Amino acid sequence: MHFWLFVHVLGAVLLVGNIVTAAFWKLRADWQGQPVVIHSAAKNVMMADAVFTLPGIVMIIVSGSLMAEKAGYSLSGWNWLTLSLFLFTVTGIIWAAVLLPLQRSMIRHSRLALESGTISAAYRRASAAWAVFGMAATLLPVAVLYLMIAKGF
Repeated sequence: MHFWLFVHVLGAVLLVGNIVTAAFWKLRADWQGQPVVIHSAAKNVMMADAVFTLPGIVMIIVSGSLMAEKAGYSLSGWNWLTLSLFLFTVTGIIWAAVLLPLQRSMIRHSRLALESGTISAAYRRASAAWAVFGMAATLLPVAVLYLMIAKGF
């Protein structure tokens, strides 16, 4: 059980750590306003998702499922575990359906900015939407982290 708990916590660290630091570096790049820096940050956010976020998600799902089954936690009714799973699922939907397409758009528009030397309104719109939805996709896993620790109801 300790091994799976370690894997679970490591997955949470990878997930939450990456989404917070990726947002930090991307926002810093946007504030600098330099197309080369913005393009690099946009590409690196996508790469960091593949290297850290996705493995973190897999680690959390596999280890969490095994530990919940072994501990005999119920997935019926409304409790800390079902709420956590719901919030985690909503986060995944936001990430897959909204954030990844926005990240692709930011990469595409920032590549064009390298050629023109100007950050376009289309990039700024995609970036602003990414910031809003990214905030939700960051706060929800933090709430899940709290529920996983507190196991309040």
